[in-house]
Amino acid sequence: MRLLRIVFRQALKRETAAPMLALGFASATGVALVLARIGWTKNLYYGFLIWNLFLAWLPLVFALLACGEYRNQSVRRWRFFGWAGAWLLFFPNAPYIFTDLIHLTTRFYGHFWVDLILILLCAFIGLMLGFVSLYLMQSLVSRMFGRVAGWCFVAGAAGLSSVGVYLGRFLRFNSWDVFFRPIEIVRDFHAWMGSSMLNRTSAAFLALFAIFLFLAYLMLYALTHLSPAQPFEDFDPESSAV
Repeated sequence: MRLLRIVFRQALKRETAAPMLALGFASATGVALVLARIGWTKNLYYGFLIWNLFLAWLPLVFALLACGEYRNQSVRRWRFFGWAGAWLLFFPNAPYIFTDLIHLTTRFYGHFWVDLILILLCAFIGLMLGFVSLYLMQSLVSRMFGRVAGWCFVAGAAGLSSVGVYLGRFLRFNSWDVFFRPIEIVRDFHAWMGSSMLNRTSAAFLALFAIFLFLAYLMLYALTHLSPAQPFEDFDPESSAV
């Protein structure tokens, strides 16, 4: 109950209430559309999108918990670092949904475009969930170590997330396998690093996905920090006439 109170207290703050409500509405819409697709096709195949959306919410929950523990100076710092570590571990789940495009076949079929849009919609929602959590964590890092450190943190998170997505999609590991299958992760990762699998294609994926995450976050950050537009009453049409 204490953790739920922290999450809701942080989520309903003035600065986070609007994006949280928008993300909640978007996620509910995404789930409803997946259920509609299941009912329409009588096929449960794309039900995995609901589970992946749930996983995409976890880094945001952990980021809210980290913010709550950081602001509560009376608690031990290990709780803050614990939630921050959990955020970093589960953060790749947010952009991971983009790789679900692999479930689309190269052969055209009747509802190909419906499935494409549905996956992209869920992927976009997951990406926004991840970016809100990243912004919260960047704010904490910037407050503790400065703005430059905050952006270095964003770049590092993008790179590590790219590795996490690769491990999940191609080596088929989950975030919680760090606790339940740590030996297998170390063994398979070491084997992957030393094998021909680490080729130009996999290296290009890691680099491009990290660049994609960083640039997408940077553009969203810039858009949300636009200066207010000048009101229409300040516009003089005669001064702009040729």
